[in-house]
Amino acid sequence: MVDEGVPVLSQITGENEMSSELRRELVDCWVVVSNAGGAAGFPFPPVTFDEVAAVADRIISGLDPRRSRLLLATVDGVLAGWLNVRRDLNPLVAHWGTVHHVQTHTAFRRRGFGAALMNRLKDVARDEMGLEQLHLAARGGVGLEHFYGGLGWKEIGRWPGALRIAPGDDRDEILMALAL
Repeated sequence: MVDEGVPVLSQITGENEMSSELRRELVDCWVVVSNAGGAAGFPFPPVTFDEVAAVADRIISGLDPRRSRLLLATVDGVLAGWLNVRRDLNPLVAHWGTVHHVQTHTAFRRRGFGAALMNRLKDVARDEMGLEQLHLAARGGVGLEHFYGGLGWKEIGRWPGALRIAPGDDRDEILMALAL
């Protein structure tokens, strides 16, 4: 039995596991998060379903248990949040992966679902993908470094002013890592 309001965490490791309904929910989530100003890959809202779907389809078509997975949080059967973890199989860098598009639907914010996804990610990356560390890049100026820092991530560098959100609004890109 699933407790109401508690996230169920799952993963998708291949395109064939993605139903059309789940794809629609993922794209809808990404549109809502982006249009609310979320730092999830589309910095210039508003974005449309079709714009986001094209990028989501590239991620979905690249899913592979060794290279790329989606981690999902659902609540009462509804997608509450998701992220993508990817790795390059080149032997020089195959021991680490990169986290992309971490997001929680605005209807499910401040309930710990983002932290639950990130904590589950540690186990999946280490135990199922064989990774030793994770990397991510976060937009400065919105407090993401504090969120990730509270989960054990360390800031390893910054690219000052790397992200131009609007004229006169340049933000640092914060580089973070987590040893597994």
